[in-house]
Amino acid sequence: MNFSAGVGKVRRIPDDAIAWVLHCACKKPKEVGYSYELWTYSLLQKYVRKNCVEAGHPSLTELSRSRLHRILTQSEIRPHKIRYYVERRDAEFEAKMAVVLHLYKEVEIINAELLEGTLKEPAVVTISYDEKPGIQALATTTPDRPPVPNRFRSHRRDNEYVRLGTVSLLAGLDLHTGRVTEIVSDHHASADFIRLLSRLDESYPAQTRIRLLLDNHSAHLSKETQGWLSLHPHRFEFVFTPKHGSWLNIVETMFSKMARSMLRGIRVATKQELVDRIHLYFDQINADPVVFRWKYKMDEMSIG
Repeated sequence: MNFSAGVGKVRRIPDDAIAWVLHCACKKPKEVGYSYELWTYSLLQKYVRKNCVEAGHPSLTELSRSRLHRILTQSEIRPHKIRYYVERRDAEFEAKMAVVLHLYKEVEIINAELLEGTLKEPAVVTISYDEKPGIQALATTTPDRPPVPNRFRSHRRDNEYVRLGTVSLLAGLDLHTGRVTEIVSDHHASADFIRLLSRLDESYPAQTRIRLLLDNHSAHLSKETQGWLSLHPHRFEFVFTPKHGSWLNIVETMFSKMARSMLRGIRVATKQELVDRIHLYFDQINADPVVFRWKYKMDEMSIG
């Protein structure tokens, strides 16, 4: 690295000093006595200039913020930022993922046969299921103001709002028809999950097996749920996604679309209005359903 003062001049910061700066940047401030979790450029500059002589790097006593920024940038280090990742803690992640992907392939084959007319009705229907808890019912303190031609291009809203509580959405997406079976509740406990299972039981012919793709939430494995399932033998089959593998569940795509469209900026007068509008949303989806498909091929999946 050439951190010279100008063309042809002697390099002011030697490589060992630069390496020490990078070593400092790769620590957390709390490890060297600060209250901060992450470095700011000013804090790191202050630390380097204060400790460089003792560390044997006097060339850093006048280290500028811009020079520090250049050192970090050229080494592609950003100690002021956090990039999140998910640690895979399920030893059987790959095996469970393979089961899910094969399930999607089976659904794809069944849907092709339904479309061609070679299959009238599947013996097993596959439902992608999950919960979306904590949907907030927020009310405005004053009515929104609509757009005004040639004056205001968008709706205008007061920054203040009132919290009316939250609701949980429990939804099962039929991967063959695109139709959604949902309930909205204050919770997503075993009783709520059983109520959703009851709705599914009522929605499909008695001879059809109902296969749910879902996660390992305690309500799905509870004694109450198992007791209810024992009263409906051979009716339901559960296929579980791996831990930290919710992205493998297609229903998450539907939830994401809902959050970006119907729920974006939503305001209601009462909590019940929120419940009613969620049900209306799915009524409208079911009137013109779209079949969600898994977009990755099995050989394109990366296990990193």
